[in-house]
Amino acid sequence: MATLIVDHRGLRDLAGPLGIAQISGQAAALGLLPVISLLALLSINLGLVNLVPIPILDGGHLVFYAVEALIRRPVPEQAREAGLKVGVAIILSLVLLVTFNDLTRLGAVAWFTHLL
Repeated sequence: MATLIVDHRGLRDLAGPLGIAQISGQAAALGLLPVISLLALLSINLGLVNLVPIPILDGGHLVFYAVEALIRRPVPEQAREAGLKVGVAIILSLVLLVTFNDLTRLGAVAWFTHLL
């Protein structure tokens, strides 16, 4: 995630479940140690992404807690619900993006557009 921001890498470099499955197959062909390394890397990345301040993730909850500490009262329920809806929309958009990236990388999008 940091390389996307710091190195100005494109969103096309993001991989979703299909891309992870493809990379896992490549790691499995290399042996047990690459698979374990990949699992560790995925676990660390998932933990870091979970801390991004999107309201539905843990990082978003931490932001709500910080706001409550600053204003010394609970965040209004309507604001909390609106934030969660925005968070769900962001996560679903990201899922669609990475799935489209995976399908493009695997050639499924080109195959489908060729049919049309």
